[in-house]
Amino acid sequence: MNLPESPMQKIVVGKIMNNSVVSVDSSVSATDAAKMMEDTDVGAVIILENGSPIGIVTDRDFAIKITAHSYPIDTPVRRIMSAPLISVDSSSDIWEASDLMSARNVRKLPVIDDDKVVGIITSSDIVKYIADH
Repeated sequence: MNLPESPMQKIVVGKIMNNSVVSVDSSVSATDAAKMMEDTDVGAVIILENGSPIGIVTDRDFAIKITAHSYPIDTPVRRIMSAPLISVDSSSDIWEASDLMSARNVRKLPVIDDDKVVGIITSSDIVKYIADH
């Protein structure tokens, strides 16, 4: 679906992304990652290997992969992460991010600049921004 021309088409991800991002090493247990998500009130953690982002684990991954597949709760997050990591950079347009989310059927996109996670943008962030403007 092509959206009509609008001043919002010039809004970059960096302006509306959430800077609060939790990241963990790929060897961390699913239990520890879930506790971090609960403690920091986030719906996803970015998985790192040698300091570089390689995947993401969302609250949905816990529900589907741990519960449905009966993985032990001490399973390393690398086993339940979604990879390869689908991401955008902070200068990406929000419409590009929205199209990517739709095409890849994801609701959360890490924002990565120069191989460093600088934020996360969710479908809810985009909808809220559009509703407010």
